[in-house]
Amino acid sequence: MKKLKKELQDKSSLELATICAQTALDTKAEDLVVLDVQGLSSFTDYFVIMSGRSSRHVQGLAEAVESIMRSKRISAAKAEGIQEGMWVLLDFGDVVVHIFYHEQRSFYDLEGLWHDAPRVEINES
Repeated sequence: MKKLKKELQDKSSLELATICAQTALDTKAEDLVVLDVQGLSSFTDYFVIMSGRSSRHVQGLAEAVESIMRSKRISAAKAEGIQEGMWVLLDFGDVVVHIFYHEQRSFYDLEGLWHDAPRVEINES
């Protein structure tokens, strides 16, 4: 990972998840949930899960989250599904963002799969 901007060097993974979530909410994400999977997962600390109204909205949400993170010198190690716009996965290491079109979200049911993970409250601004 590239060197983070000075103001982000002390940010926790929770604060980064909150930045992703707030950006998504500002871009009209629906049904946003942040799951704390620390202790349940060895590959990440937080899942940020949301829905988009259309494949184009899903793509727009992904672009907005990627853009805000890139502006903070955090690049996704892996980004999948952007072209299709049905399920986009953005892997920022300690934070993994899942952006679903509604039907895919209910089919994969990540919240059900990770039902033991505590939900993190995100205040809408």
